Amino acid sequence: MTAALRFDPIRLPDRVQDLRLEAREFVQGEIAAGTFDPKEEPTLDQMTDFARKVSAKGWIGMTWPKKYGGQERSFLDRYVVSEEMLIHGAPTRKYFVADRQSGPTLIRYASDAIKERVLPQIIAGEAMFCIGMSEPNSGSDLFAAQAKAKKVDGGYELSGRKIWTSGARQADYMIGLFRTSPPTNQNRRHGLTSFLVEMKDPGIQVRPIEMMSGAAEFNEVVFDDVFLPDENVIGEIDGAWKQATSELAYERSGPERFLDTFGSIQALLTATGTDVDDRMAEGIGRLVAQVHTMRRMSVSVAGMLEAGREPVTEASIVKDLGTVWEKRLPAEVRRLASLLDYDSYDVEAFRERLDFYTRIAPKLTIQGGTTEILRGIIARGLGLR
Repeated sequence: MTAALRFDPIRLPDRVQDLRLEAREFVQGEIAAGTFDPKEEPTLDQMTDFARKVSAKGWIGMTWPKKYGGQERSFLDRYVVSEEMLIHGAPTRKYFVADRQSGPTLIRYASDAIKERVLPQIIAGEAMFCIGMSEPNSGSDLFAAQAKAKKVDGGYELSGRKIWTSGARQADYMIGLFRTSPPTNQNRRHGLTSFLVEMKDPGIQVRPIEMMSGAAEFNEVVFDDVFLPDENVIGEIDGAWKQATSELAYERSGPERFLDTFGSIQALLTATGTDVDDRMAEGIGRLVAQVHTMRRMSVSVAGMLEAGREPVTEASIVKDLGTVWEKRLPAEVRRLASLLDYDSYDVEAFRERLDFYTRIAPKLTIQGGTTEILRGIIARGLGLR
């Protein structure tokens, strides 16, 4: 029953450590220069400027084939760069989704015309992508998607809604999943097709969804008979489900699935200093052991991707465990902080940082697939349903 589940004991090789130090020095230098403040929500201009600098370093499309402008470097090389960006709160949103999953999807399934036009924009840090999968009445249950793509002369017309679409207001493109045929009794997955959508089309309305943190990263996207030419079809008509599951293996397994609230641990370490009692040492040690375990699993999935495998079940486990853990982390850090003497640290600074992570925590088990949907995928991968 568990034969399909496998986490290879992969460790980051010594050769990537020089790259890690280079990425760390780069990000810390940008913070020191005032390019961005990791404690503040970045503007689109800041994200764009940062993306161009990352592009100049050759860190967008690192794993892609050279014929598309990539570097053909290891997934483990990309992993350490991503990890340093996340830990330092770098404004990577402009290029991150495109680099992580949209670009690889286009490379594998898009027409040559789309590849030639769009991939160079991603490599240059100029193209921001969002993902159009979840819908208002079906959430992360992609089988139940109802947004339609109707065949017309020369292309398709899109109608319907997508929701929880991160970054849609700033995005240049979306890879969207639309229904081109009804599902069949024999195959509920049938009838879904992927499209490259240009987000500046006047028929697209983006409605921000404000979170408790004050940010509006999530959005609802409404399509009103938006025309797309035939060349914007990505892959097989009616057969996009297998493409979507491959894409989600990229989306669900990276360090971003357990490091979003990692800054709360850093805030706790700053507050405690080096003189800690046994209770605090045990609490911090437990958190470090937990994050280390998830990191080992995440690195293992990166190794599988490098080997050409599609670890959908393993990636779903990383996402499920990681986002549940990082969602609970601010509360656990707050509990540990109650052991500290108020006179021993900057209480206001600590509370300000922890309050931020507490407010963003609720979204973490939604983005990239809800916990309930993920556990269904995991159960199916283990042969339990």
